[in-house]
Amino acid sequence: MKEIKIIKNRSDIGAGTRGSDMGIDAIEIAAINKGSNYFDRYDFEDVITENESIYDKKNNSFAKRIENVFNQCKRLSNHVKVNLQEGKFPVVISGDHSSALGTISGVKAANPTKRVGVIWIDAHGDLHSPYTSPSGNIHGMPLAAVIADDNLDCQINDIDRETSEFWDRMKNIGTPGQKVLGEDIVFFGVRDTEMPEDKQMEKFGIKNYMVAESRHRGIDVCVNEALEKLSNCDVLYVSFDVDAMDCDMISYGTGTPVSKGFDQFEVIEIIKLLLKSTKVACLELVEVNPLLDNKGNKMAETAFDVLDSITQEIENL
Repeated sequence: MKEIKIIKNRSDIGAGTRGSDMGIDAIEIAAINKGSNYFDRYDFEDVITENESIYDKKNNSFAKRIENVFNQCKRLSNHVKVNLQEGKFPVVISGDHSSALGTISGVKAANPTKRVGVIWIDAHGDLHSPYTSPSGNIHGMPLAAVIADDNLDCQINDIDRETSEFWDRMKNIGTPGQKVLGEDIVFFGVRDTEMPEDKQMEKFGIKNYMVAESRHRGIDVCVNEALEKLSNCDVLYVSFDVDAMDCDMISYGTGTPVSKGFDQFEVIEIIKLLLKSTKVACLELVEVNPLLDNKGNKMAETAFDVLDSITQEIENL
């Protein structure tokens, strides 16, 4: 039996839209309304946030609030590292997806000599750097930081020295340098990318199991292929952004909704099959934004269904 530790990271400063910091509370309310004692069953930790930084008028348009996001990721990395070193399985529930940099850095810090692979269940590639980002929102940059590749061939932004220095510090959270090889990333459901991200996917041979392919070939076939591709990895991290799910079927309760995604049962199947590999050391769920939900608390309710189902699977590992 795995001992699970819930890590609550109520930060949304890496996003372009406010509200995902409330996602954890929305998920907890969903659990209560379903009569579940989920959040009483497991020990938890709260990560200190810097959400007040949204009021800071000093900002860099190419990497918004980068100093605060760096601090947040550094704190989260330490939470994840310590729990892994204690033999626990961290289930991280975060606001915006910039948190993945902190979580992956923590996984690597706890496993410095091991090769870490990433399964990214998301509508977006999140492979931008401050040099290529069209928005400057850091939740679109975590994978660029963990692979330590700025994609300067696609540079469109001239960033200042302060931003450059913080970006370099972000790439060195937890352990110095690269945390994950570009070829050790697999996407599920990515369907909204920009040209610089497409170039990175091509450069590193990142396989993207789109929704149609997963349904046509079978989720089990695709997951088994993904695990084979990552067979040289010792440890796996699974990241689930709720916008991987179809916003029309589920709800628009996330910052960057995209149509034609997975349903919750497909996401559950993907993650459960990944868990059976026994290599998964950490799971993260992100980007529930109840302020944007057009169906009450539907996105959080669906996210909780996924969380509850896969946590039971983790307990049985």
